[in-house]
Amino acid sequence: MEAKKPKVLVVVGPTASGKTALGVALAKKLDGEIISADSMQIYKYMNIGTAKVTLDEMQGIPHYLVDCVSPDEEFSVAKYKAAALEAIEAILSKGKLPIIIGGTGLYINSLTLPWDFQKKDSDEIIRWRLTAEAEVLGKEALYERLKTIDPATAQIVHPNNLNRIIRALEIYELTGKPKSHFDEETKKQEVPYDYVMLGLDWDRETLYDRINRRVDLMIAEGLIDETKMLVERGYDWNLTALKAIGYKELKPYLEGTSTLAEAVTILKRDSRHYAKRQMTWFRKDDRIQWLKMNETRTVETQVEESLDLIMPHRTNK
Repeated sequence: MEAKKPKVLVVVGPTASGKTALGVALAKKLDGEIISADSMQIYKYMNIGTAKVTLDEMQGIPHYLVDCVSPDEEFSVAKYKAAALEAIEAILSKGKLPIIIGGTGLYINSLTLPWDFQKKDSDEIIRWRLTAEAEVLGKEALYERLKTIDPATAQIVHPNNLNRIIRALEIYELTGKPKSHFDEETKKQEVPYDYVMLGLDWDRETLYDRINRRVDLMIAEGLIDETKMLVERGYDWNLTALKAIGYKELKPYLEGTSTLAEAVTILKRDSRHYAKRQMTWFRKDDRIQWLKMNETRTVETQVEESLDLIMPHRTNK
């Protein structure tokens, strides 16, 4: 008889959708601990702009992969997956429920789908050379090369998507095998956990209003000073961390090329656009069970509705 996989709860949704509050409430109800799946909350010193969970908001629930990486440290999806799997095992070893909370779709998929990062190393020199070749010969030449060595991948990559073309060629040069070979191997693998996925679903107008209000609160709480502090510490604007929504929009204001009002307007717009992209990503995943959200439902009500979705036959309501 096949062993039962340990359950892992996953709560996803766009920015400002209330994931933190619901996740903590579910952790208290289900004896769980939380693993963040937010690509910006991993960074130290970046608290306000990332809406990082505070000690008060944690309510004593342990949180993993929050506030653990320097803003100038390279952090990849592969590193995230390795660290998150380690955290899942640590939580399970205590007899508790791992709860993944976040809105970074790549992080979520890296855990919940059988993605394999081990055989697909990268090499910057190869990438630079292929990029230079594309500039001289044109991306069409690289696409034709891909069609020759890896027709299966070429079929699903758009001829204009130079990044994916280069990545597929890079994998071939590094391993001697086409990317499609590794993709097929990955499909044969199983994920080691039974992931139960919930999504927070707001009507667009209400969500956008929540985002606008959150930005105003961030400014009031000191986002400008936080951004200044990062720059004064020597963190460069070109770092991935400082390209995050919440910081890059303030650069023109801090450099004197825009007003604060203009910067805030752009920050709100970029945040709304990001939320829309998040929802587009998550809507494609038919594993997610959606929880209808509105401003009148209490967190307690949300918890009960979440439990109805993840444990439909429960009797101890």
